Amino acid sequence: MSKGLFKISPGFEDVMPAEYKELVTNGPYGRDLGISDLGTFKELIEEHPLCAGCAEALALRLILASLPNPEDTVIVGSTGCSSLLFPQVAVQNIHSLFGNQNAVATGLKRALRLRFPDKVKDVAVIAGDGATVDIGLDMVMQSWFRRELITTIMLDNEVYANTGGQESGMSPQGAVLNMAPLGKKFPKVNLPEIAREAGCAYVATISPALPRRLGKVVRRAILVAREIGPSYVQIFCPCPTNFKWPSAQVLQKIRDRQKEGIFKVREYVSPEAEAYLARLEVVKQHDEEQ
Repeated sequence: MSKGLFKISPGFEDVMPAEYKELVTNGPYGRDLGISDLGTFKELIEEHPLCAGCAEALALRLILASLPNPEDTVIVGSTGCSSLLFPQVAVQNIHSLFGNQNAVATGLKRALRLRFPDKVKDVAVIAGDGATVDIGLDMVMQSWFRRELITTIMLDNEVYANTGGQESGMSPQGAVLNMAPLGKKFPKVNLPEIAREAGCAYVATISPALPRRLGKVVRRAILVAREIGPSYVQIFCPCPTNFKWPSAQVLQKIRDRQKEGIFKVREYVSPEAEAYLARLEVVKQHDEEQ
């Protein structure tokens, strides 16, 4: 689906929807675009059925705007709130069974490397905290142990949001939820540190309240997973519905959590990944000077 290949047959010009035509003529395929370019091109998602104020929806919009090569990217999702978004996404995507997302992504990445040995094909997992840290943790960690070249992005809304409000491994200690009326008894799982110890070459925590940094993090994570090793990005986006936040205050609530130290922006880059990213930056600067 690169811009050079993705075009409308002249015989269908009169019947294709206007939005589809705009995606072909002014979409991000084959172009070097990012967060700062939002509003100047046809985005890969523009509508969604999630709750008002849902930070996951904004996070996915920013993720899609940050993909280095959306035309050569496949997203693997899992059951959860985010699974409602993917029918509206103009990127190749697969819905896996609950928790199987990293196993599916592993097989897909290996198959793409065999089928297209001379072309970069990025595979990114986008799943919630339930699918990542609870139900799917075994397959997530095994993909890291094996150093599979995939990016795992967790949308951390801190609860099983679309099934009634059950606590997850990422729910904060003491959180009172619809199905945890006495409050959660245990602290959040420190998955970024687990990812680092399990072999991820790039690990970062971020929130949609920091859009430019989120874009940079996603881009770096996907680039590292092309050559160096698995990468993990944890995006802090608590559920306003289950935590009873006013929809217009969600981003400010997230900023407040950061100021209070409840949520921390962190980044780990292995020496190999750091050297690789530095080389890519040199190549980019050289190309821009030509």
